[in-house]
Amino acid sequence: MPNDDTIKLLRECSAGVEMGIASINDVMEYAKEEKLHSILQEYLDKHQILRNDISQKLDTYHDDEKSPNPIAKAMSWVKTHVNLLMDSSSKEIATLMRDGCDMGIKSIQRYLEQYPTANAEVKKYADRLIVIEREFHDKLDQFV
Repeated sequence: MPNDDTIKLLRECSAGVEMGIASINDVMEYAKEEKLHSILQEYLDKHQILRNDISQKLDTYHDDEKSPNPIAKAMSWVKTHVNLLMDSSSKEIATLMRDGCDMGIKSIQRYLEQYPTANAEVKKYADRLIVIEREFHDKLDQFV
């Protein structure tokens, strides 16, 4: 049976990947530039694959996925939609997504430190999420 840190870190990874999926979905309709839309879709797919892997691992531990904090999710949605109503340029979309990537990376790194005894396999999920967020951030650089 996994220790508490393992379950807690896996739940936080679940919440983080869900937040990423929700954020990408929030901006997808505004992305008119084909190249940007393609990058958003690519990283939506990567987040969904990771979500499925995390979900399967949680199932093996007989545990449930964790949803993102509803307040944080609502605040993100409002910020995104207000900003995009005023400016839905590729630059604005990329800036919003890059900010989200930065927040996600910091959050998962904090949880890695907070749950040091999580097993190595679960830490790899956190590392994968960080890598996905960094790659996504870097691919968006061309739009800002």
